[in-house]
Amino acid sequence: MTQYLLDTSVLLDLFLNRLPWAADMAVIWDAHRQGQIKALVAAFAVPTIFYVVRRHAGMTTAQTVVQACLSTLEIAPIDQATLLAAQAFSGPDFEDDLQIACAVQAGVDAIVTRDPRGFRSSPIPIFTPADLVASLTGPPTP
Repeated sequence: MTQYLLDTSVLLDLFLNRLPWAADMAVIWDAHRQGQIKALVAAFAVPTIFYVVRRHAGMTTAQTVVQACLSTLEIAPIDQATLLAAQAFSGPDFEDDLQIACAVQAGVDAIVTRDPRGFRSSPIPIFTPADLVASLTGPPTP
C-alpha cells in the first residue's frame, strides 16, 4: 500500500475547510480511511495543528481535530536522529526539512503538500493534494 506523509498545511486545509483545497484533502482522508492509501502525520505537526485550529475554530474543534489525527492517521515519530537529519537538508525552512526527515525515517512513498518549493531538497517525491487525487481517481490500470 502506498504511504504518504501529509504536510501540516494540507491537514489544516481539511480541518479548517479552507477552500478550494479542502475538497482534495477530503478525498485523500477518505482514501486513507477506506484503506486505499496509508496516510501519516509527523508527530511534531499535531501540536501545531491544535494551536492553529484552536485560534481559528475554538478549543472544542481543536480537541476534536487532534482526536481525529490520533485515531485515524499513522504518526511518524520524531527523535534526536530525525532532528539531526533535518538539519542536514538544505531547504530554507527547518519545519519543511523536518517533515522530509520524518518522511524518510517513516519510509513513506511521497509527501503531500501545497508548497513543493519548500521541499526541493527532498529525496522523496512530492505530490500536491490535486496530484494525489488525480492519481487516486484516474483510470484503472489494465
